[in-house]
Amino acid sequence: MDIASLIAIVGGIGVIFLGVLTSGGSIGGIIDIPSIFVTVGGSFFSLFLCDSLKNVLGMFKVMGRCFKTFDYGEKNLIQNMVALSEKARREGILALEEGLDDLDDVFLKSGLRMVVDGTDGNVIRSILENEMNQMEARHMVGINLVTQWAGFGPGFGMLGTVIGLIGMLNNLEDKSSLGPNMAVALVTTLYGSMLANWLFGPMAQKLISQNSAELRSREMVLEGVLSIQAGDNPRILAMKLLTYLDPKTRKVIEADVLKD
Repeated sequence: MDIASLIAIVGGIGVIFLGVLTSGGSIGGIIDIPSIFVTVGGSFFSLFLCDSLKNVLGMFKVMGRCFKTFDYGEKNLIQNMVALSEKARREGILALEEGLDDLDDVFLKSGLRMVVDGTDGNVIRSILENEMNQMEARHMVGINLVTQWAGFGPGFGMLGTVIGLIGMLNNLEDKSSLGPNMAVALVTTLYGSMLANWLFGPMAQKLISQNSAELRSREMVLEGVLSIQAGDNPRILAMKLLTYLDPKTRKVIEADVLKD
């Protein structure tokens, strides 16, 4: 589980409750069921005008990725690519066919299969880049819906506030209820801001970061496959792939893969 996301949820709730209590309010004062219906429900149902039923309902599975950690194994990937490059130079490209079926990475397997089949490098790049683009497009469907939900939240929060103010103005003769009614009306604005700035906006950003990390690992595979296809020295291949790592991680494996 992604501990950072858990900290965000628990910490956000804690800070909001602490702010309410230290300002002289009460937790019950910021809980209003009709406001939840208007803000959360209204903004959610608006999503059905943005996309298909399948994509909107599938968005919750995408959001669940915010609470998972993903390791794309960049360090192991570099070591494996260097080993494959050494095997190809030592035994020939066709030697890579042995063991292809044992590879878990479908993207890497596809690239190496084309190398073994003697496919031109430009064709390999075109096919693999298109696959990467289509993967990103699939990811962005869910990410865009989460972003749109974050954008709709404040608008429906304001809408709920206006609804509450209308009800309050229609009952001006009861002056004792003006304060409580105003507080309830403003709760929807609070909910809208929470949706945008505490939940769905940050979730969308985390999903974008995860998408970028997966794309980076695919780019490493692409560069490695093309380097093997071109017959590059394994050291050159390693140098290309090490550029994708942060300095600390790079230093850990640099001595192992940059062999003379």
